[in-house]
Amino acid sequence: MSEHSQPSHTYPQPRTVDRPLYPTVLDIKGEQIARAYAEALLKAARGQQAEDEVLEQLNSLIEDVLGSSPELELFLSSGSISRRRKAEMIRKLFEGRAHPLVVHFLLVLNDHDRLNLLRTTVRAYQQLRDREARRLRVEIRSAVPLGEGYLERIAGQLREIFHIEPQVTNRVQPELLGGLVVRLGDWVFDGSVRSHLDKFRKELLSRAAHAIQTQRDRFSTASGD
Repeated sequence: MSEHSQPSHTYPQPRTVDRPLYPTVLDIKGEQIARAYAEALLKAARGQQAEDEVLEQLNSLIEDVLGSSPELELFLSSGSISRRRKAEMIRKLFEGRAHPLVVHFLLVLNDHDRLNLLRTTVRAYQQLRDREARRLRVEIRSAVPLGEGYLERIAGQLREIFHIEPQVTNRVQPELLGGLVVRLGDWVFDGSVRSHLDKFRKELLSRAAHAIQTQRDRFSTASGD
């Protein structure tokens, strides 16, 4: 699918709206709908022994195609563009290049006006497939790049503890200053210097606020006397 990582087409630019900062009922419903589509796709892929091939192409679609062509994502998710035009674009871009299940999946989402859930559905498929294959995705954030040997030692320890196959990646974030932030699925372990500095700053602010309040209380008591 990499040959389509930079489509040369132009698309209408729908008006975008800001997303809410916190999950809403609609977000939760969208997650549930996306999971249902992901389960159906995984079942179909399993029937053709193409679970990982479909997953690889879905990730390529998100990271390579849509990642390099945000206007295409706006085109597909827009409610102001007809399903017919979107279906034509999907077939033009992907038929004969992507797995038929991937093409069919995109067309089904389009038929039900659910292309706006594409990313959520791909993420749900990833989670379902990882669970099925007993894989655990581990993201290690660090201030500097970690060597392959170090990452492999961590993978070995996780493999021994959890009896699963860890997929370890390293994400560099210089603002962490030092230490590590490790994400295992939905669990996050923050051992970064930045985290400790933030906790120290909050503790200082808390103590300062307490001292100020104590002085106010003493002043009020003295004034009352």
